[in-house]
Amino acid sequence: MKKIVVALLFFGLTVVSVSAQVFKVGAAVRLITPNPLLPVSGGIGTPKKAVEAKGELFVRACVFERGSTRVAIVSVDNLGWPSVLGNKSRALIKGIPPENILIGATHTHSGPDAYGFPNEKGESFADLPYLDKCVHAIADAVNEALATASPATLKIAVGDAKGQIAYNYYAPALYDPRCGVIQAIATSGTNTGKPIVTLVNYAIHPEVIGSDRGILSPDLCGPLCQRIESKVGGVALFMNGAQGGMVTADNRRENGKEANTWEECIRIGELLADEALRIVTPVEPQSNPTLFCTTRNITFPIESEVMKYIVKNSPLKYPIAAGDKVVAQVNLLNIGSAQVLTIPGEALPNIGYYLKRHMHAHVPLLFGLTNDAFGYMLTKVDFNSFKRYEYISRTSLGENTAEIYMDEALKLIAGSPKADDYK
Repeated sequence: MKKIVVALLFFGLTVVSVSAQVFKVGAAVRLITPNPLLPVSGGIGTPKKAVEAKGELFVRACVFERGSTRVAIVSVDNLGWPSVLGNKSRALIKGIPPENILIGATHTHSGPDAYGFPNEKGESFADLPYLDKCVHAIADAVNEALATASPATLKIAVGDAKGQIAYNYYAPALYDPRCGVIQAIATSGTNTGKPIVTLVNYAIHPEVIGSDRGILSPDLCGPLCQRIESKVGGVALFMNGAQGGMVTADNRRENGKEANTWEECIRIGELLADEALRIVTPVEPQSNPTLFCTTRNITFPIESEVMKYIVKNSPLKYPIAAGDKVVAQVNLLNIGSAQVLTIPGEALPNIGYYLKRHMHAHVPLLFGLTNDAFGYMLTKVDFNSFKRYEYISRTSLGENTAEIYMDEALKLIAGSPKADDYK
């Protein structure tokens, strides 16, 4: 190897050693709990007044860097985070290509309205100054994460999260119990050997408290992150998965009752945190892992009258393409032995299983409600096929939304390299 390098230098050719491409990771958080409290939005309809807060809302960000490739992953404590807001943050972030910035929502049903949902009169109750503060908080967190990035290794694993955490409300056993974890470990400085960030990927509706209790909250996602940070340090970050129709928190009790309390959020969040750490702790670190990121813009027709009304009447001014269509950014990311595919909405678990089977990685991860959150995504054979699916069909862009997404996602996977072959 040394002889080859000497020969290249002799002929005046520039040599960039692979070992010089040091893998770096940074992380940062920003508090976004509104003060005073804002009404809570759990979806379409007028937000409900909040009279108390349980836990804090945060923006959590991490940045991965290797050579000239930089990627940011952001998690926002909200029901969803539309691209019309995400793109404003991307414009404020320096040093990372906008298309390499993945912005997802935890999907808590106890946060302020970020969609600008209009009522039947066309009125919206979203607090635009608050949303602008969140836009800047996202940019600040990513910029700090990039500025403080330091050399790191990765621990990557996936396994079934055990215990009473999630279930499918429509069909209890039809959900994905797999929990994916990416943990970056510092290799230099005073925090050598300690986690910089622990990212947890799991499909679940954080709706233990819900939107009609007058409580503003990160729901189970807050206790999840707090538990990880208190046990191992660093920043914890939660990215949701394919949790549509209707993979929800398992807060069931006897006689058909549910525990809709902050204490139940703590129980489920801490249990999922402990399971994530159990899954990732024994794994051997991956040194100088590869980093790859690509993107594809996918166009979806808006067939639903409900969804059409929302995007056309929201004060956020969603960009609408000719013929009543919307365009969503979908990312594919290889980071070590993990391959990540983003979903611009709430895909049903069968779609999630199907995509994971076709992904080129030992650890396939799906980041739901990322880069956009255009309602439910269900296959055309499921669309309006069961009474159970009436609501999710009505709040989907249309019958062919998932078909279009899966077709384009498979092309994206086929045209991208495989993830590292760590076993």
